[in-house]
Amino acid sequence: MKKRAVGIFFLIIIFSLAAILSADLTLQPLKEALYYQKLDNKDVQCLLCPRRCVIKNGQRGFCQVRENQEGVLFSLVYGRPCSLHIDPIEKKPLFHFLPGSRAFSIATAGCNLRCKFCQNWQISQVRPEDIEYVSLSPEDLVNEVQKSNCPVIAYTYSEPTIFYEYMLETARLARQRGIKNVMHSSGFINEEPLRQLCKYLDAANIDLKGFSEDFYSEYTLGKLEDVLRSLKIIHQEGVHLEITNLILPGINDSPELIRKMCIWIKDNLGKDIPLHFSRFFPMHKMKYLSPTPVTTLEKARQIALSVGLEYVYIGNVPGNPAENTYCPFCKKAVIKRQGYFILENHIKDGKCEFCGNEIKGVWQ
Repeated sequence: MKKRAVGIFFLIIIFSLAAILSADLTLQPLKEALYYQKLDNKDVQCLLCPRRCVIKNGQRGFCQVRENQEGVLFSLVYGRPCSLHIDPIEKKPLFHFLPGSRAFSIATAGCNLRCKFCQNWQISQVRPEDIEYVSLSPEDLVNEVQKSNCPVIAYTYSEPTIFYEYMLETARLARQRGIKNVMHSSGFINEEPLRQLCKYLDAANIDLKGFSEDFYSEYTLGKLEDVLRSLKIIHQEGVHLEITNLILPGINDSPELIRKMCIWIKDNLGKDIPLHFSRFFPMHKMKYLSPTPVTTLEKARQIALSVGLEYVYIGNVPGNPAENTYCPFCKKAVIKRQGYFILENHIKDGKCEFCGNEIKGVWQ
């Protein structure tokens, strides 16, 4: 039996708090946005996400990080990350992509959704000028990643779509230097920019927050159909894909909708797409809600397995057996986890060591 203990810990890197507070915020110039068109009277229309905001001169889009200045749309967060950490890849969560590896994780302020249950609302629901950040070009960022010896950059925490230009340029440089790129996103992005980004993405975890338009409209101010389209595109482009569904008790936990969601995943993406059911804890505008009962998560997992999905996980419940990866053929645990720690790994050359069955993923 092969056993491997991976000691991974969370670490704020590169900049001390003093350095962040004293950073010259004007060092990194504003970046003209991609994917917009100019209209009459110095108006512009952003084409990055499905909102397609028409923005008047001097105003910003819904995300609050793209501003029209005299008929030119600029990103206000290019090269200005507000969060820099080294995380285990399992935190993204990506369970079938380089298990045990470290991901240099970055985010900027802003988001193009308004999820009432957001777990990172302190950075996603604020304007860039309302939070400390540092000036760091894509070139400098990739240099720091190389110094850290992290094999992966993760675009995460807030919503990577809104720092698209920064992510795209960084991902291009990272790809040239042999560094992998992963994204954790809501998937609320238009087709053309997403396909362009997929050229440089190695993996993505997309939040499928519920499975009804009513839920998306009331709790996120987004649309389900746009997210489903993004999932199909990412799969078509050959990017390793995993899905997270945060279950809110009494709101998006209907067994019928969960079954419908799982059937859609199987029919449109495949039975081997890893699905993570994540436990909700009271947060942001939904502090009145109780944490998700573990039994609800376990029932959701059983529904997914009964539909035929092969890799179904329970997240935010450390120690639950559903943190492990099981071979769909022999049913043995091929990866044993404790939280974000890898305890055992029995996948060799992409196959189960016990029976030789292929395990879907990127393992080396």
